[in-house]
Parts: sequence; structure tokens; C-alpha cells
Amino acid sequence: MDRTAQLTARSTPYETAYDPPATATTPATTTSLHTRAARVLEANWTGASTVPSRDLYPHQWSWDSAFIAIGLRHVSPRRAQTELETLLAAQWGDGRVPHIVFNPSVPLDAYFPSPDFWRSSTAGRTAGAPRTLQTSGIVQPPVHALAAWLVHRADPELSRARGFLARVHPRLAAWHRYLLHRRDLGGAGLVSVAHPWEQGMDNSPCWDAPLARITPAPARSFRRADLDHGAAEDRPTDLDYGRYVRLAADYRDAGYADGDGEFAVEDPAFNALLIASEYALARIAEELGATGSARRARAQRLTATLVERLWDVEAGMFLCRDLRAGGTPSGRGASGSGAEGEDEPRVPGSRLLPERAVSGLVPLILPGLPRDIAAALVRTLRGPHFSVGDRTRLVPSYDLLGEAFDPHRYWRGPAWFNTGWLLERGLRTHGETAAAEALRRAVLDLADATDFAEYVDPYTGAPCGATGFGWTAALALDLYHRPAVRHARQHLDKSTQRVVPPTDTGTFDRSDRGGHRG
Repeated sequence: MDRTAQLTARSTPYETAYDPPATATTPATTTSLHTRAARVLEANWTGASTVPSRDLYPHQWSWDSAFIAIGLRHVSPRRAQTELETLLAAQWGDGRVPHIVFNPSVPLDAYFPSPDFWRSSTAGRTAGAPRTLQTSGIVQPPVHALAAWLVHRADPELSRARGFLARVHPRLAAWHRYLLHRRDLGGAGLVSVAHPWEQGMDNSPCWDAPLARITPAPARSFRRADLDHGAAEDRPTDLDYGRYVRLAADYRDAGYADGDGEFAVEDPAFNALLIASEYALARIAEELGATGSARRARAQRLTATLVERLWDVEAGMFLCRDLRAGGTPSGRGASGSGAEGEDEPRVPGSRLLPERAVSGLVPLILPGLPRDIAAALVRTLRGPHFSVGDRTRLVPSYDLLGEAFDPHRYWRGPAWFNTGWLLERGLRTHGETAAAEALRRAVLDLADATDFAEYVDPYTGAPCGATGFGWTAALALDLYHRPAVRHARQHLDKSTQRVVPPTDTGTFDRSDRGGHRG
């Protein structure tokens, strides 16, 4: 029997990795989705990690690997552990986890920016870049602790026998330490991204205003390899790329030192994923015999800061904060009063950006959100700007009514499967089980129908970008393998000595599990 057949043939029951209840079991019409998704992951496996796409993205990407591990645990928990361990082995001395780990067997011209652009081992020497591995110098959203916890729960016995959590915990803690201390550029506790690629939603209209201040690198100074494998109308523009290259080159030439770059934005999704991973690190610490109370307390403080700094009542969602705006505050603070400076966090030169993007909905995954804010996010998700359940099945990456909306151009409108997965969890966390189930079905149906496309037109479901995409296959696997849950809600805290309020429940409970397959 070949390896793919071995991976796809075994299927055993397990407890769900989701705390809120499912409303339906997987119908018989999708019984082969497991096999097809597992074949994608097998085809993209390099021996130590999984590429997002063999042609378009031929290296290991940071948050891709975290999402891939979450799905891979259903076919091979051992391989899912290896996925995360390979990524974390490339961690820098200052704690950052680079957004790309380069495969030395891939030709330099297969992807740009290539290792000779980043020069990590020389330009990143002061920051502790690895000497024997080539990486980028920027980061991506911190989904990794959540992924590690879910992978552990897929096969706790295997995880304990291999010392998986004991090995990754110090690296995950250092990663969070780097973000919380080196990237708090606004001084209020939230993490800032220094490049649009760090947030993961590369050409989102949220970045248009901050990027407009950046002088682009000359087009002749670089060659885009992505256009060899993807349609130009589906990809960021040359002007976008020129600005991306300029920002990355300036960061590199400064030795990857944080704090002085021209681009600094507090993003709601990036910070929400850090908070989610703080909860996961609390569970990991407890599994290792330590206490998780400090992590939980930090997660709760960060949630309050996220609301204070990035929530906009008028928009009904979270917005990005541009720390380099250079103008007066916008006056659109948490109160929604509109009076200039009133209730606006006083960071000189910062302002909320008015663009509505899926990033501003992702904090729905957080169990500690105030109920009125969670309810407002659900209304916004269903309302005219995203229209989920009405005009769209998957969540558009950008405001359907926005002037910059484009249903095919990367993160300027298309629907992505990783944000669908995150919002499905968020809806269940806050009791919206019918909406969550509809979103789950949409992810499964469209992933299967499009041959696991990178992203899709939010109206028609037409595939865009690469097919056989790693996280699409992996997250479809995760949703496919969730059976009905026997209980209504579970708690973040193990303690049975207190009553846990509704704001302290969510998706990071110790019962999170996947398949028990090796």
C-alpha cells in the first residue's frame, strides 16, 4: 500500500476540537473529501514540511504551516508535529519566527523575494538569525501555539512520548515574548506589523493609505516569479510589489531592527490570533505541569486593549490603526462619539483606518469579547458589507461596498478558506451554531468543488490562484472531521471550583482533539 493510501485509509473516532456544539454530521455525499484533501497534503509534503503550493509557493510559510498542521493531525499527528518543529527550528535568537523558511534545493529564481534578497544569515546576524538556514526576516500571524495544542490533542500519548510540547513550548514562549516586547510600537500593548506581508493579507485595501507614503522600488530592480504561475489580474499589482520590496529592503538594511520603519499598523486579526495563542499556551503550560494563569490574565488584558484601541462602533467591527499616519487622531474611538480626540487612545500621529476588511471580523474567535461586541460582529458579517448567508457563502476578504473591492484580486475581495475556518470557530464560540454550520458546509463544498483552490470569488465560488492549496485542504479536513458535540459549551479553565462566566468560554479547551492516527 502506498503512503497516500496508508494516510487516507485510516479513520477512527475522536473528540471534537471545537467546544460549541455542531448541528449536523457530515453528509454521505462528501465521504471522499478526506481522501482528496489528504492527497493534496501528501503531494505538497517535502519530507520535513508542507509547501502551500508546489509551483507558486515552493518553500515553507509560517502561518500556512500552522494551519496545515491543524488539518494534518487528522491523517498523521506525527507529521503534524514535524511540520511545526521544522518551522520552529528556524526561529531567530530574538524570538521571531520568520515568515518563510527556504528550501535550499529550490532554484533561486523560483520565488521572489529569494534568500539572496533577504540575506538573513548576514543582515540578521545581530537579531540572531540562523547561520545554517536561509529565511526571510519578517513574520506572520502567531497561530502556532493554537496549532501546537490542537496537534497535541490529536494523539496525547504520542505527543508525550516524543516530548513534543516540552520541546516547542520554550520556542513558542520566546515567539510571543518577541511580539509583545519588540513589536509594541504603539506603547499600549498591541503588536504592530512592519510590512503588509506580516499580517498575511498582503494587498488588503487596509494598507493602501499607509503604503501610499512608501516610495516603490524601481520595477527593474526585481522580477516577480509569482506571475509565472498565477494570472496577473488575481495578484497584487506591480506598484504594490514595488512598495513591498522597498519596505523589506529598508528593514533588511537596518539589520531587521524593530521600531523605526515607515510602516507600522496595529491589526485586529494579528492581535486576536496572538490572544488565542496565549490561551493555547496556558493549556500547554498546564499540560507540562506549570500554571497557565498568567497567560490567561494576559489574554484577557489584551482583549480589553484590542477593544479599546481598534473597536469602532460606527463600523460595527474592528479596524486597523496606522501608527505612522502623521496626522491628527480620527476621533472614531471605542465610544463612537465622533468628537475629535474624545475616547481616542492618545498615540501621536496614529489613526484608525476606515477600510472594512475580514481582519476586523477575526476577533470573533475570542471567548472574552463583550457580548455586545460579539453580537455586532455577527450583524456586520451578515450585513451588506459582507453579506454572508445572503449574497455570499464564504466571507469576502474586503467590504463588498468598498470602492477598492475586486472579487478576484488576492485580498481585495476574494474569499479565503483560512478566514472562513477562523470565523466558523468564532460563530460557534458565541452560540451562533446555525450560521457556523452554514459556513462549515460552504468551506467543505467550495474546497472540494474547486480542487482546494487558494481563494475564490465570493459571489460565484469560482477558483482563483493556485489549486491543490495546502491550508485549504488541511482546514477542509479539520471541518470534515468534526462530529456532533454532546455538550453545549466548555470552559477555558480546568477548575471546577468556580462558575465560569459566559465571556470565559470558547475554543481552547483541553478536550480539543483530532484523529488518533500516526
